[in-house]
Amino acid sequence: MIKEFGHRIRTLRLQQGISLNALASRLDVSPAYLSNLENGKTETIHLSFLNKLQEELNTEIPALLGSSNIEKNQEDDEFHFRLQHVSLLLERLQKLHPSFAEYLLSMVEQGVSLFSAQQQHLPENEAPKDYH
Repeated sequence: MIKEFGHRIRTLRLQQGISLNALASRLDVSPAYLSNLENGKTETIHLSFLNKLQEELNTEIPALLGSSNIEKNQEDDEFHFRLQHVSLLLERLQKLHPSFAEYLLSMVEQGVSLFSAQQQHLPENEAPKDYH
């Protein structure tokens, strides 16, 4: 569970363009401690650290902890974590700026619909593109 927790911290940190040193400084911990946490090499986590982490990465601790009883490969796990995180951010945004949250959500829905329609019209022998 600690390794998954650390991986999720790293994922959010990188998505937000925050360096390891910068986040460690904001959290008042050493870069070595944060690196060890991200790599699942530490098991000592203080509640005050979790609160700071939650604030700095704009997320909630339950989202970082994830679901340890579901077997998934790492790529699926990261996708679902990111999906949960975006959902949380959209819910927060909806409270502050409902029209902008609705716009973003409708753009995602339209994009998925267009992509799905395009994929249905591919010839059977043509492999779908890898957009990753």
